[in-house]
Amino acid sequence: MSHAGPLKSVDYEVFGRVQGVCFRMYTEGEAKKIGVVGWVKNTSTGTVTGQVQGPEEKVDSMKSWLSKVGSPSSRIDRTNFSNEKAISKLEYANFSIRY
Repeated sequence: MSHAGPLKSVDYEVFGRVQGVCFRMYTEGEAKKIGVVGWVKNTSTGTVTGQVQGPEEKVDSMKSWLSKVGSPSSRIDRTNFSNEKAISKLEYANFSIRY
């Protein structure tokens, strides 16, 4: 994967109706479409959590999607982002759903 600008990593947690609505599958699809790597998984508390890494502008696009779009039948109440930092290399080869 070639990238021009600096790489960025960010952790996220999405709150709302985000389980049982194909949220992880759509997140994986969107990440692959945008071209970011990382992972997504359901939590035991009803949220969806994960990490996104890639070129800064692509990570920002994914953050926007995780905040506003989601899967068609999801309802996003809020999305918290944490540990946002510059990284020297990607820690993942692709984007995956974790269980």
